[in-house]
Amino acid sequence: MPRKKPFSNKQKKKQLQVKRERKRGDAGSGPSSRNASVERGGGERQSDTSDSETTDVRRMNQQPSSREGRYDPNRFRLHFEKESKEEVERRKKLAMDTVLQPVSDKELEVDINDIYPSEKGLSFPLRPSWTYEMSRESLLRKEEKSYRDYLEDLHSRNPPGSLSHFEHNLETWRQLWRVLEMSDVILLIVDIRHPALQFPPSLYHYITGDVQKQVILVLNKADLCPPPLVIAWKHYMTSQFPHLQIVCFTSHPGQPYSTVLQKRRMTRKADWGHAGGLIDIFKACQEITSGRVDLSSWEQKIQRDAVAERLGGEQTDEGAESVLVEHQSDSAMEMSNLSRELYKDGVLTLGCIGFPNVGKSSIINSLVGRKVVSVSRTPGHTKYFQTYYLTPTVKLCDCPGLVFPSLVNKQLQILAGIYPVSQLQEPYTSVGYLCERTPFLPLLKLKHPSLQESKGQQGSEEPRWTAWDVCEAWAERRGYKTAKAARNDVYRSANSLLRLAIDGRLCLCLRPTGYSCLREHWENHPDLPEILALQGRATEQEGTGDKEDEDDGESSTEPEDERDRDADDDEDGDDEDEGFGHRRQDEKPSGFTVNMYNVLRENDCA
Repeated sequence: MPRKKPFSNKQKKKQLQVKRERKRGDAGSGPSSRNASVERGGGERQSDTSDSETTDVRRMNQQPSSREGRYDPNRFRLHFEKESKEEVERRKKLAMDTVLQPVSDKELEVDINDIYPSEKGLSFPLRPSWTYEMSRESLLRKEEKSYRDYLEDLHSRNPPGSLSHFEHNLETWRQLWRVLEMSDVILLIVDIRHPALQFPPSLYHYITGDVQKQVILVLNKADLCPPPLVIAWKHYMTSQFPHLQIVCFTSHPGQPYSTVLQKRRMTRKADWGHAGGLIDIFKACQEITSGRVDLSSWEQKIQRDAVAERLGGEQTDEGAESVLVEHQSDSAMEMSNLSRELYKDGVLTLGCIGFPNVGKSSIINSLVGRKVVSVSRTPGHTKYFQTYYLTPTVKLCDCPGLVFPSLVNKQLQILAGIYPVSQLQEPYTSVGYLCERTPFLPLLKLKHPSLQESKGQQGSEEPRWTAWDVCEAWAERRGYKTAKAARNDVYRSANSLLRLAIDGRLCLCLRPTGYSCLREHWENHPDLPEILALQGRATEQEGTGDKEDEDDGESSTEPEDERDRDADDDEDGDDEDEGFGHRRQDEKPSGFTVNMYNVLRENDCA
């Protein structure tokens, strides 16, 4: 029998690509692309339900189990309610047929009371009472019954389809209970681009009222937002919650909003000690503790890290070894003596709580001064809570990201990064939601599919865009093709655009109620220099984006440029730089630079 020829590297690569496309399905462009996308969207990426008690919950981010069996990596993964195939198909058809219309500036304003109305019962499940006479099994059964009652009450108050995506995994809620019990002060972390979506009032009132603990609101990723808008959000949250401590934070000060389409993978380590807002968190904790905890060692650590950063950013081995990391096992969930004593043994315990993708892990890394938590843009990346001894008297406690029930638009939730983009069945309406609120045409430099088919013969009327057209045009521009038929891969294109938005390279920033009326006040606020210093950029640098865009915008974003072919289409892995596409300081900007104020329609803010 003749021996088979071994496959060449090229053939192996092609086979691997075909296998990947078979898993995702096959979508295309033109008249047949809509039918091809139906094949992909109807049943692709269905999560496993073999270990689920119900059939209406979809489990995200399946991870391979450990051979040793000591820890189940899927125990705390995201659980969201499934959407029906009919609903998915309805939205897909909507994305194909609905013409995009830019929304007014007023529609970018949000009110937290509309997202979390008090009469809808949008609270979170609480741990039921227990006694030491109860066995662990009976306590777990009681918690499960209490959680089922919570879900029934929640759904009875809200019509079907009105609730947003929210966490259905009881194990993850148990982690929240434990962190709340262990912590003395809670760091509630939100993304500055949409803080009202990620600040559940029920959680704040429970911590400050029932548990009698203090909350520090951390407005993270402040470098992605114009300074007037940062100040406006601080004042809005203060007006809604007068006793709330508010701190602005960024892990990447001084980084420009330059590479919208190009993300360079960074080989160097992130400068965690260079973060902006560390001293503000320290001062807030100092004010709350009022001398009951000796925080001098923490202050000295911040000063040492700042000096090390100025001298070259290198951390000594001794400093790296000074952080004790405790990985909490299942025993942390067992019944134990939960003392109400604050600052026990003279130690301040900070609990870090927030939605997925708000940057909790990056804040912990910045506080520690080195990378102790892997960072990813994948929602639900942190699987279980760990504790980190920052100093002998300061301990950090990390909790997995939790999505609380609300009435927020599901498309906006996706753009906020709470749903894994790679597992979306229908990403197109979210792309349409984004395009109606950002000037996507000048930013992405797209050519309408109808003009491509007519070989550039433009008619008298300006072509109308749908979300599907945007995805087709972006697929054509980036060279995204399906493996089988070489059609434009609109599904991959839509995912690419959503990742640009989540990473902050195609930025959508919401505004607090009344921002448009008081815009001039915020643009001339006396706190602007403070925010600019936190962001690490000078005022005169803000308005340079449009000029650079005109000069060299086309060159590095063409599909032929292999450097950034798949730069915006990474799989959801660990990103040391938190996926924002920041470049090295010694590199010149490649691609066009985007003026963030233009994205927000605020060219006159600076």
